[in-house]
Amino acid sequence: MKIRITEYLEVDLKDEKWVCQRCGHYLIDANENYKKGCLVAQKPFEQVHPPIVEGQAYSFSPDADYCRLVEFYCPKCGIMIENEYLPPGHPITHDIQLDLDALQKRQEG
Repeated sequence: MKIRITEYLEVDLKDEKWVCQRCGHYLIDANENYKKGCLVAQKPFEQVHPPIVEGQAYSFSPDADYCRLVEFYCPKCGIMIENEYLPPGHPITHDIQLDLDALQKRQEG
C-alpha cells in the first residue's frame, strides 16, 4: 500500500520504503531521510534567478556567500522531488519523519 506524502514522493507501507511517485523507483528505507536516496545537485543562482532587466546585475538572487540552492532528484526518472535553500556548509535537512506504525494501523483499520 502506497501513500502519497508530497507531489512526487510516496511511502510504501508494506516494504517501508520511500518511492518516487512518478516512476515507482524505490529510493531508500522509509525510516531514513528520503533525500539520501536522491541524486543531489547544487545549482548556481545565476541559472535560477536571472537578472530582472537584461544588462543589469540586479536580480532576486540570494548572496551565494550566505545561501546555496540544493536540489534532489529521482535517480531513475530525474524528476525534482525537493529543493532547499541552505547556508553554506549546513547539512541537508531531514524534513519528513513518518510514524510508520501509525500509518500502517490506520490503513488496516
